[in-house]
Amino acid sequence: MQNFLLVLSLVIPVFLIVALGYVLKKAGLINDNFVKLSSKIVFTVSLPALIFSEISVIDLSEEVNFLVVVFIYAGTLISFGLVWITALVFVKKPTDQTVFIQGGFRGNFAIVGLALIANIYGSVNLGKASLVLAFTIPLYNILSVIALTVPLHKSDNFSYPGTLLEIVKNPLIIAVMAAIPFSVFNIPIPYTLSTTINYLAKLALPLALLGIGGFLDLGDLLHSSADAFFASVIKLVLIPIAATLAALWMGFRGDDLGIIFILFSCPTAIASFIMAEAMGSNSRLAANILLITTLGSVLTITLGLFILKENGLI
Repeated sequence: MQNFLLVLSLVIPVFLIVALGYVLKKAGLINDNFVKLSSKIVFTVSLPALIFSEISVIDLSEEVNFLVVVFIYAGTLISFGLVWITALVFVKKPTDQTVFIQGGFRGNFAIVGLALIANIYGSVNLGKASLVLAFTIPLYNILSVIALTVPLHKSDNFSYPGTLLEIVKNPLIIAVMAAIPFSVFNIPIPYTLSTTINYLAKLALPLALLGIGGFLDLGDLLHSSADAFFASVIKLVLIPIAATLAALWMGFRGDDLGIIFILFSCPTAIASFIMAEAMGSNSRLAANILLITTLGSVLTITLGLFILKENGLI
């Protein structure tokens, strides 16, 4: 019981801020424009500042376990393939298949994951998690574009140079590349600049979580389809269990296992809805999957962390 209450106290604050965003939206204190603009600020300014501030001060030779990155890549590719096969078998419409695939494999590690790690492990492991995020961003983006084009027979629109350019231009990738020289060569950052970056970094996670809450609409639960619930079960239950068991079998323990579990158990990313709407897929289904996984992850993440901690694995 003590471990359960401890885990609950670490997880709940993250989702309380999401709930606050929802309440503020219903109260009229924030609106859709706020959610849109705040998300853009988080993605282009404050989250890159957070990633830069964390990576620039860590010792890459000691902090990074690249076996974790390899495992996450393998796990993501395998889960992507299995979700795709599941969509082909059980989901009829191509516009629904694209959303089902993306909603089933792509987690919101950039926001929810980092917030949880910051709460559970503190800043000690936030830098390591930021590096893991840096490696997963390109993979998520490439797989998401494939998922949203191939089932709709829009593969001609898929441009390798264009996709590569979008990845290189990603603010989070730029933040990582800018931070690595400071980490490798132990370059000090002037106090005024580092203080400014830290202010922006502290803004990232609370503002992003408020934005997620403002985006949610509980009324959509009444219109959620079986496909939305099926994809959510895959995202919150089947993939995290399979990935965690595989990680245990391969010998991962402690912080590395915690990061792996959190990455694979995060709710579906908001980007899945944005991309679905932009590319002509079923954006309502995408919104429903986002809503269900966000609400459901409060229970599944809490329960998963409790089981791992109760057995001394993290």
